[in-house]
Amino acid sequence: MTQRHQDERIRIREAMDRLLAGRPTVSNGSLTVTALAVEADVHRMALMKRHADLKNEFYERVRNETQQVPETEKRLRETVGKLKKTAANQKEEIDELRQQVTLLAMAGAVLVDGRGAPPAPEPPPADAPDNVLPFRPITS
Repeated sequence: MTQRHQDERIRIREAMDRLLAGRPTVSNGSLTVTALAVEADVHRMALMKRHADLKNEFYERVRNETQQVPETEKRLRETVGKLKKTAANQKEEIDELRQQVTLLAMAGAVLVDGRGAPPAPEPPPADAPDNVLPFRPITS
């Protein structure tokens, strides 16, 4: 590890201690990675990429020492809840559509079977003009 890398890690650990103690010096004091990066004077992406272990350690300490759930986890849990509700609604809609398909298939089968088909027209009488069609007989 380079000296700069070591210095960043020391600053991040000191910033963790300050944030968890409730004594921020530079940031707004929220228990987020962004506030930790500001407090440690480290670029947020450097904290996320180069020092991912310290980011995870920070969240673990937030969970253990403050008995709080990190903000990102709260948002994820909320999103998961919404997605579960959406999935349940879609499942219900799919079930209803399957019932409709079954009913429509049965109705189509009845029509194809011939029970619902109209009777064939009778041929016109021989002396009728060629542009006249007879009425269909009434069936009951």
